[in-house]
Amino acid sequence: MNLEEPDLHGLRILLVEDDCDLRESLAILLEVCGASVTAVGSSRAALDAFSQTVPDVLLSDLSMPEEDGFTLIRKIRALPANRGGRVPAAAVTAQASAEDRRRVLAAGFQAHVAKPVHVTELAAVVARLGGLIPPIRV
Repeated sequence: MNLEEPDLHGLRILLVEDDCDLRESLAILLEVCGASVTAVGSSRAALDAFSQTVPDVLLSDLSMPEEDGFTLIRKIRALPANRGGRVPAAAVTAQASAEDRRRVLAAGFQAHVAKPVHVTELAAVVARLGGLIPPIRV
């Protein structure tokens, strides 16, 4: 692990990405930072994984076939808090305009990470969402 990358040991991450190569790459990068990663390729698989174990952080693509990331976050936010309804979440997406960011935050995500993803940035977002480093105050 690079000294600039946050240490993610102890965090359980649910990664939802329909692109198999990107899903594998991101999972490996997050695991190198110390996280435990469950990586799935669809909203349906994410909800199945969620019902087994509530993650500490959710990372989700937005543009997926069948159900998109917006639908996924709405379903998760509808869950009771003790079942993960308040899990910190970040959208990891190619939709990177200022309007896209506003839509992501309004939908129930706490962060927006634009693709292509830089591992240091993603790890910092995960660390913040997981409570390992303090949030940025502006």
